[in-house]
Amino acid sequence: MGALDHISDMFDCSGRSSHSKYKKRKQLQTVEVRVKMDCEGCERKVRRSVEGMKGVSSVDINPKQHKLTVVGYVDPDKVVARVAHRTGKKAELWPYVPYDVVDHPYAPGVYDKKAPAGYVRNTEYVDPRTSQLARASSTEVRYTTAFSDENPQACAIM
Repeated sequence: MGALDHISDMFDCSGRSSHSKYKKRKQLQTVEVRVKMDCEGCERKVRRSVEGMKGVSSVDINPKQHKLTVVGYVDPDKVVARVAHRTGKKAELWPYVPYDVVDHPYAPGVYDKKAPAGYVRNTEYVDPRTSQLARASSTEVRYTTAFSDENPQACAIM
């Protein structure tokens, strides 16, 4: 910032500072939203609710998984709010991750019967008390491997 810019900012009567001139640009991102869609009419309604948003590059809908994917310069919370407002349906950020990413996919709070095939609940959004149950401690691992069939030094009583 030069001396002339500084002087012009001092005598600026518009009430704006030089920092508000430069707006922070949003990052290109992919937003995945879970919305229940039963028919083609629901699918069309969801698509039209998002297509008109500023910054949206593409919209992809997978009605079988109840999944809406929006790519563009958008805010995820605004996408969810707009879909919920325009369609009247319950919308939430995509709560599932692939099965391979999670350490213990069948732990309570992680496994979800409603999840699409090959997906489980994301452990970041799960209650912290249940997510601690999903990770086994070293003593638990020691006790379970002591009675394992794959362990050659396992207990011979069994």
